[in-house]
Amino acid sequence: MREINQTIGQTGSPADGQVEVPEKDIPLRDDIRLLGRILGDTIRSQEGDAVFDLVEGVRQTSIRFHRDQDQAARRELEDLLNGMTPRQTTRIIRAFSYFSHLSNIAEDQHHIRRTRAHDLAGSAPRPGTIGHALGRAQETGIGIERLEAFFREALVCPVLTAHPTEVRRKSSLNREMDLAQLLAERERGRMTPEETEACDEAMRRAVLTLWQTSLLRWTKRTVIDEVQNGVSFYDQTFLRELPRFYAQLEDRLATLRPDRRPAEVPPFLRMGSWIGGDRDGNPFVTADVVARTMRLQSTRALAFYLDEAHALGGELSLNRRNVTVSDALRDLADRSPDRSPNRQDEPYRRALTGIYARLAATARALGQAEVLRHAVGEAPPYADASELKAELDVIHDSLTGNGSEVLARGRLRQLRYAVAVFGFHLASLDLRQNSDVHERTVGELLESAAPGTGYAGLDEEARIALLLEELKTARPLASPFIDYSEETAGELAILRMAADAHRRYGAASMPNCIISKADGVSDMLEVALLLKEVGLLRPLGGALGVNIIPLFETIGDLRNSTRIMDRLLSLPAYRSLLESRGLEQEVMLGYSDSNKDGGFVTSGWELYKAEIGLVEVFRRHGVRLRLFHGRGGSVGRGGGPSYQAILAQPGGAVQGQIRITEQGETISGKYSNAEVGRRNLETLAAATLEATLLHPDAAAPREEYLAAMEELSGHAFEAYRDLVYGTRGFEDYFWESTVITEIASLNIGSRPSSRKKTRSIEDLRAIPWVFSWAQCRLMLPGWYGFGSAVRAWLADHPGDGPDGGMAMLRSMHRDWPFFQTLLSNMDMVLAKSNIAIASRYAELVTDPDLRRTVFERIRAEWQASIDALLAITGQDGLLRGNPLLARSIRNRFPYLDPLNHVQVELLRRHRGRSEEEYVLRGIQLTINGIAAGLRNSG
Repeated sequence: MREINQTIGQTGSPADGQVEVPEKDIPLRDDIRLLGRILGDTIRSQEGDAVFDLVEGVRQTSIRFHRDQDQAARRELEDLLNGMTPRQTTRIIRAFSYFSHLSNIAEDQHHIRRTRAHDLAGSAPRPGTIGHALGRAQETGIGIERLEAFFREALVCPVLTAHPTEVRRKSSLNREMDLAQLLAERERGRMTPEETEACDEAMRRAVLTLWQTSLLRWTKRTVIDEVQNGVSFYDQTFLRELPRFYAQLEDRLATLRPDRRPAEVPPFLRMGSWIGGDRDGNPFVTADVVARTMRLQSTRALAFYLDEAHALGGELSLNRRNVTVSDALRDLADRSPDRSPNRQDEPYRRALTGIYARLAATARALGQAEVLRHAVGEAPPYADASELKAELDVIHDSLTGNGSEVLARGRLRQLRYAVAVFGFHLASLDLRQNSDVHERTVGELLESAAPGTGYAGLDEEARIALLLEELKTARPLASPFIDYSEETAGELAILRMAADAHRRYGAASMPNCIISKADGVSDMLEVALLLKEVGLLRPLGGALGVNIIPLFETIGDLRNSTRIMDRLLSLPAYRSLLESRGLEQEVMLGYSDSNKDGGFVTSGWELYKAEIGLVEVFRRHGVRLRLFHGRGGSVGRGGGPSYQAILAQPGGAVQGQIRITEQGETISGKYSNAEVGRRNLETLAAATLEATLLHPDAAAPREEYLAAMEELSGHAFEAYRDLVYGTRGFEDYFWESTVITEIASLNIGSRPSSRKKTRSIEDLRAIPWVFSWAQCRLMLPGWYGFGSAVRAWLADHPGDGPDGGMAMLRSMHRDWPFFQTLLSNMDMVLAKSNIAIASRYAELVTDPDLRRTVFERIRAEWQASIDALLAITGQDGLLRGNPLLARSIRNRFPYLDPLNHVQVELLRRHRGRSEEEYVLRGIQLTINGIAAGLRNSG
């Protein structure tokens, strides 16, 4: 009997005629077979044998085509797919979408399995782990003193954002996490037959629930929906895995100390968020939403602390007749409202009931009604999280000082680290707004206070002078007796909410104001003036309560960033404000919009040059630079492996501090599984440590490398701009040949896909731009222009010898991490592309001349880019240096291609004015499935 499980996503099986898989990957194959069998059984039981046989026929035919490049199989596949009824089409889409989702689960579990296998075998720590980073530090003579100094000054902060490329629903994610946990249980323990049967049944329940759950959201997501989704990852991963990471790091550092005594690690790795605070282009982020966001975050943190304090009280039943306690612990217990005679001889429990009572009072004071258990009595709320941490430290010190150190290393240690990292705010919420909004707000305030100011008509220098003058005085501009525009009133309300959050949750709750589209010094000073209005900047004392952060996004902005920051840091008034922030200044670099503006090659190069220039400017001014990298999930938006990306930064760009956005589907891919999540967090910390201590002033690339890259970038920029912005009708080609219109109909984000109601590429957000190209399997933002650049470079630098142009490019690839990373990311993107499938999407373009002209240019550039990449790297095929990724991608194609074929046909019907409900719904389902198969698609 044919069964889906026999070949779904196999990494090699004799039945498919594929090569046998390495022994270490057999468990992955077995997991995929298991999940495939369960899915197949579910389809058969729910949809009947006819649907099951159709799914199997499509799958077998697609595999045969990919294995043998059998054109007869391709035609057979097209006939099968074209001949389906609407109901069959929907079932096929759902089946192949779930194939990809289940394969992702199995692959994640296999990564965990391989990591554990290395650990069990006693293998040397691998790159990307903190053990490897500390080992390299020891080898180079970096002692414990320098390491401890690094952790005191470091800041590593992944920042979650709500960009709309996460197409999965939370309901589906929960069941997928259940499956991951069940696979892990099967892996890690010998089960009895009864236990195995129970585990298999639980997996069947999870898969059946997935099948019977809608893959799509039927209502538009609100900002609060996005906040709740983001907060859920703290339950799954962050609240437990970050303290676990700190505890393990503490133990590793203890082995490097002469006395081998553990010492608490400062909370250098923390979480940030834009969800609920990013109002750039999102009119739904209001002051009320910001307040609700902070309340939701704080509620999650305090609920966790309450649960842990309750559990800890149950564990620490130590009787005073059997142990000695410190005076501080005795005092803490005596202050507890707990007067139960049953606990009078249990000082640790009384201390913890007192802590619980204060936590409950804190939750009530912060307007949180979600306290599940009643406290034993009344107690005063904590003024801030440091008070809670101090009382937990009293318990820790008493245990470690009186022979019970092992008790302090369990739940208590995890809770102490959690409080230190998450405080009462959970994650630092960034506020982001466009500079144009700030300009209009400041202009209205100035005009209301002094009619005739005419701020909008002033040039940059006049604006700077006026703003500096206003910043000298404590006099506010806003008046309660003036009715301001809705925009200005809204901006002031949000900033007042930020000031209130500082008072309620602490300054770490909202430490940053980010300015999108920053292109001048006045943009920074405008925000300073607005912060003064709400008390977050106090001019008389020179105190600045939050970081003012410019975001340089376009190619032009990146090129001007060094000049702008040099001018800003030269202003005595601004430097005085920075002194209150420890002479640290953060700068954010935008990967997504710079790519959309100038293409992949030029974006990467201008970002690299901007970093070099900023490092030099900041060094000259004696100000510490912290870079915030606005990377997306896809290579076209700055994505790719984080470890290599951090190590490829120019010397001095990573000074122990770095912030990086985690966007869209990347969040669930990295952090829905707790163990995978902890490994990803560890990788960020390890890369930052290595880049700072092992390569603090990495040698600058050879001058000829820089010159060559400048030439390559120029050629690539010209090719990209000529296609995207210089080709007549290109906008029409894009909108007709991709699913951009249909993506806008998905309920996957709270903000619109374009900044304005136009079809202009300039106004389109970078996220749907990249996401659309991924869906049609072109991945254009991740490679276009490279082939033309190399061809032009070789024409200008001919010769095959050691002095020829190709020899230079190969040398750059061998010796320069930046160029290595650039080509490695392009290698991955090109491997996921499929020009034959892309040609099917091109057929959707109604103008035949436009279709032929644009697609042939794209096809030629695609081939030229692959040829150039292989020639430089010396590979005989894509991803030859990454066989694991190559295997994963290769085995996904048979399950992606049918989805692409169906998507094209449904798009044709939808645009032919088909009113059938299943058509648009089917398109939306294919978007989900293709995104799952590609993983980092947006």
